[in-house]
Amino acid sequence: MTRLIILDRDGVINEDSDDYIRSVDEWIPVPGSIEAIARMSKAGFTIAVATNQSGIGRGYYPLSELFAMHDKMNRLVQAQGGHIACIKYCPHTPDEGCQCRKPETGLVEQIELDLNLSASGAWFVGDSLKDLQCAERKHCQPVLVKTGKGKRTLAKGEELDDVPVFESLAEFADHLLTLPLT
Repeated sequence: MTRLIILDRDGVINEDSDDYIRSVDEWIPVPGSIEAIARMSKAGFTIAVATNQSGIGRGYYPLSELFAMHDKMNRLVQAQGGHIACIKYCPHTPDEGCQCRKPETGLVEQIELDLNLSASGAWFVGDSLKDLQCAERKHCQPVLVKTGKGKRTLAKGEELDDVPVFESLAEFADHLLTLPLT
């Protein structure tokens, strides 16, 4: 089993909004998510984040604000004794046709290059169908959490055969850390 875990950001690590998370002040962790990342990191997992951030392409917030959000996330995880190995983001809008916007696999490929690891077999935790589709395209193990847009995704029921579902990232971490190491 690979020791890589790829996390979506909005709705998995932090609270999501249909109006976009536009500032560091709006970036609020989902309860238990920061501690979950730290626990998985301390257990020897490499944590990466793959996030669509079309709010940049739409002009809702500048890159400097995105970097401030990621700095806040990193500082909170580090304060709990954990580490996020890399964060990759797609700033493009859906109509730009890029290869990095999930469900395309460019962000995962960037993670693989940056970390010199294969994502094949990695856990990929998301709250949307796009996350799950990206995971499957890269031969990752998709996981759906009910936080963020997860309950909406679950209600649609599309392409969710054999996808494990957890209430939150914290519940996923609880499960993962009970599995035997292979």
